[in-house]
Amino acid sequence: MFYCPKDYNDPYSLYRFNPMYGVDPIYGVDPLYRASPMTSYLRVLHSSPKSPAVDVYINDMLKFRNLTYGAFTDYIKVMTGNYNVKLYAAGTKVSPVLNKNIFVPPEKIYTIAAIGLLPHIDLLPVLEPKINDPSDMVYIKFAHLSPNAGPVDIALPNGTILFKNISYKQLTDYIEVPAGTYTLEVRPTGTTTVALYVPNIRLKPQRFYTVYAIGLAGDKPGLQALIPLDGSSYLDLREE
Repeated sequence: MFYCPKDYNDPYSLYRFNPMYGVDPIYGVDPLYRASPMTSYLRVLHSSPKSPAVDVYINDMLKFRNLTYGAFTDYIKVMTGNYNVKLYAAGTKVSPVLNKNIFVPPEKIYTIAAIGLLPHIDLLPVLEPKINDPSDMVYIKFAHLSPNAGPVDIALPNGTILFKNISYKQLTDYIEVPAGTYTLEVRPTGTTTVALYVPNIRLKPQRFYTVYAIGLAGDKPGLQALIPLDGSSYLDLREE
């Protein structure tokens, strides 16, 4: 389903053009040959600990109901542009727990994470870059979304560090690793202390994953890892 950007007046500015065709004095291209609108994909992650389940409104339209902590929505396809996102406690529409405008650039895939603690919830866009013709390796990256945890290293039990000194709200790029079953350890940076132990992660070749560390250190809900399959594994951004 397409969503129209907020305050969207000129659709043609968001369309792809084919320079092979004739030029008009306004847009520079024969409007009969305008291609499909430039679009992107996004989904929403509820990673705000101690916050209630929420209903997600996009440009004041209810899109997702009862999104609980630690859950993802499905991806939706949207036109590039500015959007207003409101989160209300599920089943209510009195006062949003979050009201924020975001810009969605063209031909991108995002997870929009609701982060932080009430009353200071925010949205953090997590880009999922599309790689054409990926190798037979696994692509994996890390997102630190625990609001009270300090910088961390992501390591293997043998001591190999995959990601180093990642602070709250920091996102890494994808790295390539061989397909297989992994155990990850989240450690306070520069130590061998394991703050979060994540065993038996099966990673398949030519797939893209983000490891999201959510929750609270020393409090409830505790630290946990979410490892969904990223949309860059299967969503097609090519012109239809």
